[in-house]
Amino acid sequence: MCGIVGYSGHRQAVPVLIDGLRRLEYRGYDSAGIVIAENGGLAIEKRAGTLEVLVQALQGQSFTATTGIGHTRWATHGSPSDTNAHPHTDCSGRVAVVHNGIIENYRFLRSWLKSEGHIFRSDTDTEVLPHLIEQYYRGDLFQALSLALERVEGSFALLAMAIDEPGRLILARQDSPLVVGLGMGENFIASDIPALLTYTRDTYILNDGEMAEVTPDGIKVSDFKGTPVFKEIFHVNWEAEQAEKAGYDHFMLKEIHEQPHALRETLRGRVDENARRVLLDELELDSGLVRNLKKVFITACGTAYHAGVIGKYVIEKLARIPVEVDIASEFRYRDPLIGPGDLVVVVSQSGETADTRAALREARRRGAHVLAITNVVGSSVAREADSVLYTWAGPEIAVASTKAYLTQLAAFYLLAVWLAEERGNLPGDAREGILRALREIDAGVETLLADAGRIAALARRYHERECLFFIGRGLDYAVALEGSLKLKEISYIHAEAYAAGELKHGTLALITEGVPVIALATQPDLFEKTLSNIKEVKARGAEVVALTFAGEYDTEDVGDHLIHLPPTHPVLAPILAVVPLQLFAYYAAVFRGCPVDKPRNLAKSVTVE
Repeated sequence: MCGIVGYSGHRQAVPVLIDGLRRLEYRGYDSAGIVIAENGGLAIEKRAGTLEVLVQALQGQSFTATTGIGHTRWATHGSPSDTNAHPHTDCSGRVAVVHNGIIENYRFLRSWLKSEGHIFRSDTDTEVLPHLIEQYYRGDLFQALSLALERVEGSFALLAMAIDEPGRLILARQDSPLVVGLGMGENFIASDIPALLTYTRDTYILNDGEMAEVTPDGIKVSDFKGTPVFKEIFHVNWEAEQAEKAGYDHFMLKEIHEQPHALRETLRGRVDENARRVLLDELELDSGLVRNLKKVFITACGTAYHAGVIGKYVIEKLARIPVEVDIASEFRYRDPLIGPGDLVVVVSQSGETADTRAALREARRRGAHVLAITNVVGSSVAREADSVLYTWAGPEIAVASTKAYLTQLAAFYLLAVWLAEERGNLPGDAREGILRALREIDAGVETLLADAGRIAALARRYHERECLFFIGRGLDYAVALEGSLKLKEISYIHAEAYAAGELKHGTLALITEGVPVIALATQPDLFEKTLSNIKEVKARGAEVVALTFAGEYDTEDVGDHLIHLPPTHPVLAPILAVVPLQLFAYYAAVFRGCPVDKPRNLAKSVTVE
């Protein structure tokens, strides 16, 4: 969640640090701070609130330092405050640390360090780190940090500097991302790649259990014991403007409009020219395992979980394999009945989601084969899984996921058809119909985006309502879950999604005159049933926005407003149906004056439980 930046080189450090922190604001934070080596000491500025509060505090000050570190914090231990903001220092003020993650044994370490005479100033778990370094420091920051980490339990991406070692930064990673950017006479550190793109495209991505020494002249990577580790350069092929708004009012709107391209990229090379086969040799799954699969488990969090719900429907429908889908934060605590012969699919946009990673490890511990669906090459989930199916959505900056979700759906369709092929459960003509429609689905998304003004008008009509319902059956219910989440997370409107058949089991009590209900009706075999449910809510005074395919189903007599989808194969309807719901949520948030890209209390990458 938090953001880390570091610089050692020939430029003035403060502008580099602030620029890097700006590019990490999407990760979510409640305070910000920097520390630089200035005039023989460590100069620290840190403030609760936005980055602009920190920038205001720095105005009027003159700095010449060429080494420094910075941080944006999302509170886990201790409330947002100037004191709890990072960086944190030791007793002498000669060592400074910034940290993402959680030190699980910080209470024990804090108590021990206090008994050794250390004085603490904050309520954070992070502050034990500079004091531990001080405890072991004998003139070598790398060695002191290495010794300190022997005492630490938990997750961390941390960056440290000492005034006695000018130009030298030491970093370490365990369960939280860190990237080193390679320059000429200068080097950069960040918790995510967008912070580096202004300066370099060549990077080292640190793995768990690795440390690095960064100076203007070079980078040395080792394990926690100091044994050198060879790193291959990862060249970032994003265009720098991909991480900017490119003329859109918000990153979220830009990313909604990038979805046709993201779909094309994710499908590229994975469907043969004749749309008869799915090509997923990258999975390297044993054919015997696939043919004899007993069960598929899908686990993820938030939006990725909703993609998993659709994955369950399509894998069961097409490949005829039983599927369970779990919220990752529940998965490992319910003692799941998995083992050899099962496939566990973990889904994470960032590849760093803490609960999903824990579920992955639990699945592997029990002997299941783990397949990761993720958007980030080199992420923890990608490295730890047995197989990886990458989505190629490109960087997603807005906290509320859109294009990453749509490419996760595309990945599930590819996986479902591929499993069906391998097991002989899907006739060739049926497979070809789905794959041809999948290859053309981007055009349908573009058609819907071209009608965004109409969705905006509906959002304006309902944006002042404080309660809204989504209903659907089958795949439509799965989409309703995501539509509801999008609306509540960025507009703060209370929204709930229900399986339409459950209305009579309690929910109808909440349907009163004028309550808006968005009803999805895209599945032919469930259409009449859903139509009856729409009539039920209309009879109780609800205002219904009906979403269905143009020209195929008759909802004219029941819906107050209609959103028509362009034609496609019904099993692919979720890819199209979610786009108007994304736009509806976006415009509702805009009309309500909400911070669309950075909704309150939320963060892009949830790297702690």
